[in-house]
Amino acid sequence: MAQKLLIRDLTLRDGQQSSFATRMTQQQIDRVLPYYKDANFYAMEVWGGAVPDSVMRYLNENPWERLEKIKAAVGEASKLTALSRGRNLFGYAPYTDEIIDGFCRNSIQSGLGIMRIFDALNDVNNVKSTIKYVKQYGGIADCAVCYTIDPKYPKLSFFDKLKGKKNPAPVFTNEYFLDKAKQMAALGADMITIKDMSGLIQPSRIAELIPLFKQHLSIPIDFHTHCTPGYGLGAVLMAIVKGVDVVDTNIWNFAGGTGAPAIELIYIFCNKLGVTLDVNMEAVAKINKELHAIRKELEAVDATKQFPNPFNPLTDTLPADIDKEFDKAIEAARNNDETALLNACHAIEAYFNFPKPNELVKKAEVPGGMYSNMVAQLKQLNSMDILEKAMELIPTVRLAAGLPPLVTPTSQIVGAQAVNCALDLKAGKPMYSNVSNQFVNLVKGEYGKTPVPVNPEFRLKIAGTREEIPYDTSKYQMQPNPTLPEAGDVKLAENEKEVLLLELFPQVAKSFLTKQKEARYQALHKEEENKQAAKEEVKEEPITGKIVEAPMPGNIFKIQVQPGDTVTKGQSVIILEAMKMENSITSDYAGKVKRIFVKEGVSVQAGAKLVEIEV
Repeated sequence: MAQKLLIRDLTLRDGQQSSFATRMTQQQIDRVLPYYKDANFYAMEVWGGAVPDSVMRYLNENPWERLEKIKAAVGEASKLTALSRGRNLFGYAPYTDEIIDGFCRNSIQSGLGIMRIFDALNDVNNVKSTIKYVKQYGGIADCAVCYTIDPKYPKLSFFDKLKGKKNPAPVFTNEYFLDKAKQMAALGADMITIKDMSGLIQPSRIAELIPLFKQHLSIPIDFHTHCTPGYGLGAVLMAIVKGVDVVDTNIWNFAGGTGAPAIELIYIFCNKLGVTLDVNMEAVAKINKELHAIRKELEAVDATKQFPNPFNPLTDTLPADIDKEFDKAIEAARNNDETALLNACHAIEAYFNFPKPNELVKKAEVPGGMYSNMVAQLKQLNSMDILEKAMELIPTVRLAAGLPPLVTPTSQIVGAQAVNCALDLKAGKPMYSNVSNQFVNLVKGEYGKTPVPVNPEFRLKIAGTREEIPYDTSKYQMQPNPTLPEAGDVKLAENEKEVLLLELFPQVAKSFLTKQKEARYQALHKEEENKQAAKEEVKEEPITGKIVEAPMPGNIFKIQVQPGDTVTKGQSVIILEAMKMENSITSDYAGKVKRIFVKEGVSVQAGAKLVEIEV
């Protein structure tokens, strides 16, 4: 029987998130949905990841409505799929089963067909509840094994070897990944995804993993990767040759670079391989034409600003030399010749003007998003001079924290901590003088079991305990749901879906829902608008006390003191969210809080006044 390949299209979620900062509006989404209905993709990834946060934060749109509108337009033509982080769902906190239950139920009622579930530590215990509830409400549980590689440790000197010192043995072996997949299958996973969020999996490695998974698992295998360091197209072709069931792709104008390979290139490979691909490429071409216009509209957030050359595999003829490169790539994949395979794929991508491999990410062997976050953090701190040192510290920090896979959120936690450690050294302080709350929680054990145990002495230093302390959802407290006087005394969250938004995205949803309720109220009471706009201008008192300043740019997440409170030296007074990390800002002074200069939710720059302390 001829091999059949299913396609999960990522364009409307991972595609736009990887390359366009998740800024597609509902109006832009609506323009392509009629064609998607005809495209016959097995699945369309449209939700989860950064979509719910971004549509509220930047577009003032309701995430539930986005999912429901896509379902209404596409119907049963393709399964709608979303990405969630197991027990953490979209955030950094472990949620109770009650919240996971409500989230899965509402997602499936709103049109979701497949939930791709992963855990940043590959801790299978963290995906149990989501599998249970997704299946309970009629969804497909797609469990993802997060692919990662062992760090490149510093080379040992002659004297190190003489003393018997050794670098750690490899952890992320083929057997490690297979074991995780088998555990998930035993829990009821309907399919398994090899999730290579960094694009670091080489064709030779996927050539080993696909047959291994197919031999030991009886459920479909999906392969997800990115093109950032240049392995993506070759790795996907190798996976197809080795018999993978599903691959993840983007449509042409959203493909390549930081995104996944283009469906159009996979279509050519499948035709040459005799692999059945039940995708309506005429509909895909119509989507792609609209995506070209949409990409122009997204120019301000375009990660590469490099359009691929126009191409439609149904109507355009390949030049003989490029057609030959497709044949070379297939022959190389069949012969397990990785070098020839990558050379042919790079020649194909260069011809079509897809971005070149990111050599820095390839060499550093860290996710592109992790690297760009570190660069952004250092630019904000005017400390780009320590980038090399921060990159050098990643293996050390990662190993100390239990060797977590580099996937959101652990990649950001490790990257931000490597930057903090480099800043500590630059300032002449010991490493880990400044640690984020998330790093503390990771080391403590609140995110789950790390691939290797954390040294108890290191845990004591960072988290104040030698013993691992797992999360305890019995202490979970629901977010406040106040009444809004300025919006007609309605509740901030008026139904279960809004309550879930508030739980999953506390700051962003609070701001979004408040604006929504106020706008609705004002539309009904226009004559009441701005009655209190002109308020008495209060002259600012002169500063007589000591000032606690923001050490870095960020958002005020939580104010922990009030005017009149007595504080001790070293006491945390503000939680500052910077680069998605929560940082405790402590007072260098003992005294009484005179005044607070900021409000929760506002953005501040480095050096901004936060709190005045009378000493």
